[in-house]
Amino acid sequence: MKKIWKWLALGGLVIIAVSLTISYKVYSDVKETVEVVYTPFHDELSVKREKAIDVTEKEPFSALILGVDERQGDQGRSDTMIVLTVNPELATTKMLSIPRDTYTELVGTNSKDKINHAYAYGGVKMAVSSVEALLDIPIDYVAKINMESFVEIVDIVGGIEVDNAFEFFYEDENFPVGQLELDGEKALKYVRMRYDDPEGDFGRQNRQKQVIQQVLKKSRSLNTVFNYKSIMDTLENNLEMSITFDELLNIQKDYRNSFANIEQLYLNNGTGSMMNEIYYYIPNEEELKTLQDTLKTQLDI
Repeated sequence: MKKIWKWLALGGLVIIAVSLTISYKVYSDVKETVEVVYTPFHDELSVKREKAIDVTEKEPFSALILGVDERQGDQGRSDTMIVLTVNPELATTKMLSIPRDTYTELVGTNSKDKINHAYAYGGVKMAVSSVEALLDIPIDYVAKINMESFVEIVDIVGGIEVDNAFEFFYEDENFPVGQLELDGEKALKYVRMRYDDPEGDFGRQNRQKQVIQQVLKKSRSLNTVFNYKSIMDTLENNLEMSITFDELLNIQKDYRNSFANIEQLYLNNGTGSMMNEIYYYIPNEEELKTLQDTLKTQLDI
């Protein structure tokens, strides 16, 4: 009987040792990836901040996620612009997808244009400044991801399942109504289509959110855990962000409850307008002001 307990104890120690080794390996790989992708896009303090935020003090913060379509020799445009505002005290995250055709000031050009042109004209710096001017809030962190990597990530998690609201064709691919299983290539086409969507760019935003939620859901599966290194490798080649590893650890530790309560915000009561045969989305001023106030309250400013 003592021998049995001895072997059980030894087996338990081996399991613990292996678990700790795996945990350290994962920690080490994630740390290495974050250090590789860390990019201080804007060293100077935002004009809308008196001092830099400190996540160790559990202060509310904002982040701009830019999904760009970059190809060799072409900086591309930011087809996806998502603003997150996170408040740990309120345990809430507010998520806003900015319509890509939004007609607004492009800071640094002395002119107005579609907001997604800001990245093409002046990179991340102009994109950040233009979003800050539109929403009248500071942007504390930035993450820029090449949408081409989206294909690899969806394939790594084993594909996703979405509920398609209406049938459409895009780039020779048919997307019927109902539950669809999508690999990476199909998922990218699914989120890119907008001209045949009755809701236009707003419909595309909803499909983007749907796909992102499904990817996050699949990323928690056991299969994906074993493939985490493939995801890290993909991110190293396609992601840049201004969050350090230590900041990320603090956010994961102290802000996790906020990410469990995500509220979608919208800027969708504006009007479409044709200028020189080009479509622009003109925000509703009252809705925009309400949105600005909501975000300022969320950021406690």
